[in-house]
Amino acid sequence: MYNKSDIELKVAEFLLQIKAIKLQPNNPFTWASGWKSPIYCDNRITLSHPQVRTYIRQKLAQAIQEEFGSVDVIAGVATAGIPQGVLVAQELGLPFIYVRAKAKEHGTGSLIEGEVVEGQRVVVIEDLISTGKSSLQAVEALRAAGLSVAGLAAIFTYGFEKADENFAAAKCRYLTLSNYGALIDYAAEHSIIAKSDMELLGKWRLNPSEWGKGQSLGSGS
Repeated sequence: MYNKSDIELKVAEFLLQIKAIKLQPNNPFTWASGWKSPIYCDNRITLSHPQVRTYIRQKLAQAIQEEFGSVDVIAGVATAGIPQGVLVAQELGLPFIYVRAKAKEHGTGSLIEGEVVEGQRVVVIEDLISTGKSSLQAVEALRAAGLSVAGLAAIFTYGFEKADENFAAAKCRYLTLSNYGALIDYAAEHSIIAKSDMELLGKWRLNPSEWGKGQSLGSGS
């Protein structure tokens, strides 16, 4: 049995250490959606760090076995979930498939790549959960192909209520190795961010689409 809270903090430490996650509460990033955000996450950077990559692979595999039991195949979500999924499939000795963002416009027109066997029990691998929309599109594609989706596993979640609502509506369980709450706790404890910024960071998660609009966020860092 693994200690979930220890893993959450260790993964948060790794992601901050290698700058896969950057925190800038007073100088926010702008997402493609137009949202202002105090955090930027690119978990693909973990692939360039063998120690981090190995830890994530092992802990995802362990969590899948403990939370979802026996599965037949691992599926990655294009694009960032593909390499993570391959690593997990290799760790578990399982076949691997992946779900494209959209069906091919040529050839077979496939949406799912790899050998798909109807009735197989599959766990979906994603690198990051925000609202869960793109992840759940992959889940629905797998279900439509006749696979039984045991659940989804990811490295990190922002912890939005909307994600919980979307996964619940889709009747899909999900787990992540770390999360926004553990991340800001670790960052504050180790003076990566000022404790005075904790309230600001907390407000973003509660209402991310409106955060930072028409307000002074601070003097910068």
